[in-house]
Amino acid sequence: MVESWFIELAKGIGKAFLNPLLYWILILVFLAGLRRIKRERHYFGFKLFDVFSEWNGTWVIGLISGLVISIVCLGAGVVFSYGTILVLSILAIILSISLRFSLLSASYTIGISCFILLLLPVVPVNLALFENWFSKTNISGLVFLLAVMLIAEAMMIKRIRNNNTFPELVSGRRGMLIGVHHLKKIGVIPFFVLVPSGLITPFIPFWPYISMNGETYSLLLVPFLIGFDYQVSGSLPEKAAARISKSVLSLGVLVLLLAVGSIFIPWLSIIAVMLGIIGKELINFRHRNADQRNNACFMRRKKGIKILAVLPNSPADRLGVQVGDSIVKVSGQQVNSLDDFYYALQKNTFFKLELVDENGEARYVQSALYEGDHHELGIVTTAFRNYETEQMIQR
Repeated sequence: MVESWFIELAKGIGKAFLNPLLYWILILVFLAGLRRIKRERHYFGFKLFDVFSEWNGTWVIGLISGLVISIVCLGAGVVFSYGTILVLSILAIILSISLRFSLLSASYTIGISCFILLLLPVVPVNLALFENWFSKTNISGLVFLLAVMLIAEAMMIKRIRNNNTFPELVSGRRGMLIGVHHLKKIGVIPFFVLVPSGLITPFIPFWPYISMNGETYSLLLVPFLIGFDYQVSGSLPEKAAARISKSVLSLGVLVLLLAVGSIFIPWLSIIAVMLGIIGKELINFRHRNADQRNNACFMRRKKGIKILAVLPNSPADRLGVQVGDSIVKVSGQQVNSLDDFYYALQKNTFFKLELVDENGEARYVQSALYEGDHHELGIVTTAFRNYETEQMIQR
């Protein structure tokens, strides 16, 4: 028995390399990063973040979520058909072709897949593939996946900090350019599931929970793709991330409760899928509505200059300068424009910044002007040289 499990485990990992989604994930992250860098250079004149930055910081949550899914699915004997895995993979590829990470929420990828899988068996096509792969769909298992993926998404959103979001320029209500931030990440959750046919046989009465095509099973490693993209202009990115994560977490818990209930009342699984889709749309709508009601957080100000972005591993990053801080003084000199800022910096090789955060609390950071091998501070501000071009300039 143990030997059979190890054999199927090795085969399951090998089969993962036959899944086109695995290769599309690498292409997707690369293309999305290139498009973002192109926009950064268009708006700011230089690259802010590396090409794979949307992927950074997601691996721990992805691996932990995959482990939880694997333990529960294998322990309960939850079986998925190859057709289910195929539909999930193809739909994820289709929804991500536009490079819009907002479409990669499990609410859409798994939710739409559930309805497709329910409709496929009634398609008037006499094909053996449809009969074997799509004749029996484990909707309860998919709803459980949906719930865990939403909880994982909430955890990824919760981990977002002000300095690792992606800034951009848009036209504000009065026609002037304002800074916005994208809470944007993409993550991979690898997990093992049981699929029909293999060397694994049932070993306890209730296992597996759902049987398909006989009583032998194999393991399959599935790379599942999740993503999100929220635009924020009316508050600091970290505060918006905290609000959104709470809503997504609540939605995930509700779907999880319905997933458990669907074991005893099957039709609850359909309710859970609908709740996942409608609930996510409601979260998106509430966020956009609330953000639009607030005044722009990143715009040109009469006093001080607002920090829109901090370059990773730059002197400003090492000094703890945060997105959303306002620079009000440089070495004791008041700064209200980029010219003031440049002049104060160039007076001495040693500088001292007075920063004011969103709560009005002041703090000071100081360093040599050209610390280490980085010849720039590494900040992007909302101070413009003139009102006509309104170009973002780095120092």
